[in-house]
Amino acid sequence: MLSTPLFAAVQIIQPSINAYEEIQEALILAEPGDIIRLTAGTFFLEDSLSLDVNSVRIEGAGMSQTILDFKNQQSGAQGLSVTSDNVTLQDFSVQDAKGDAIKVKGVTNIKFIRVKTEWTNGPNSSNGAYGLYPVESKNVLIDGCVAIGASDAGIYVGQSQNIIVRNSRAEFNVAGIEIENSYYADVHNNIATNNTGGILVFDLPSLPQQRGHHVRVFNNQSVGNNTDNFAPEGNIVGEVPRGTGIIIMANSDVEIFDNVIGENDTVNIAVVTYGGETDDAQYYPHPKSIQIHGNEFGPTGYNPDTSKGDLAQMLFDLSDGNMPDIFWDGLLPVSQLVFGQPEHEKMVVSNNGDGTLLALDPIKYLLPFFEPAISDINAFEGEIQPLPPVAFDENF
Repeated sequence: MLSTPLFAAVQIIQPSINAYEEIQEALILAEPGDIIRLTAGTFFLEDSLSLDVNSVRIEGAGMSQTILDFKNQQSGAQGLSVTSDNVTLQDFSVQDAKGDAIKVKGVTNIKFIRVKTEWTNGPNSSNGAYGLYPVESKNVLIDGCVAIGASDAGIYVGQSQNIIVRNSRAEFNVAGIEIENSYYADVHNNIATNNTGGILVFDLPSLPQQRGHHVRVFNNQSVGNNTDNFAPEGNIVGEVPRGTGIIIMANSDVEIFDNVIGENDTVNIAVVTYGGETDDAQYYPHPKSIQIHGNEFGPTGYNPDTSKGDLAQMLFDLSDGNMPDIFWDGLLPVSQLVFGQPEHEKMVVSNNGDGTLLALDPIKYLLPFFEPAISDINAFEGEIQPLPPVAFDENF
């Protein structure tokens, strides 16, 4: 546990015509343990801010009181960039950044507490890609935050370890909350609504950290995620169909439980294989050891988006329009299609009330006169093996 130095300095900064220079100078000259305190008001900033001093806290008077406005940003790829350890960001908003709102890269111990990111012109492909964007980091806490309007993901954690995302809200993003290529993440007590896809657990090829694993998604509400996909051309999330509650792609050891998921146009939960082309010989594209239990499902599939990717069209064709709550594309390595999956890698679906399921049987799909879909949810019953909770010292 790291303690604040006894004589830590507090630098108080108010909105002014020189606000950028004052904030950036404070960030450069800060000593470990210092607090940069931004008063209530709107700070109009034309350049990106950056922090690379360890053990600094940047705090405002509240996410609706202290606003960093980058609408007229002239330079920099982010609103705020952090590359130092043991940093706390709390009680302020970042609006209309030219690129990502807050990017944190390669750090140990980062806290986002009651921080809001927003693009105020609504869903638009010209918006920045990410709201809260910690990558290649360890011990990431996101608590009580809000993310609105990102053209990729509102709350995104990538290639990181030991992650907690809780008590937060993601709205009107392409992806509300996304955990990508990461190890040990707990996503709980959040609300994802009005996004294209509510919560994504992805693993992608050609990245330094792969084979994402041990992700728990629980006690969340992923409801009404029916905003048309507005990702710029070429983004992987551009393949996500409007109206998706939760997607798990190419991850292992994922537990989805005790969530409320419904009012999503296309599907409540999809478990899929990565279908893109890749030259990465080390990449494993198939999900495995997925557990889905104790969830409460609302209506879904009543207005499927078949314009993006193959997911919705495949679902619609296989189900004859009677869309399920849970879909698994059934794709496996050839050896497992022939000889079967190892028991510990099989998907387990249990105790989801009146939830429905549809899974593709790829071998039967290729043969005439066979029913290519499995619709008996009881075929996936099994013993739940709870994953361990994520824990790290939050008092840094």
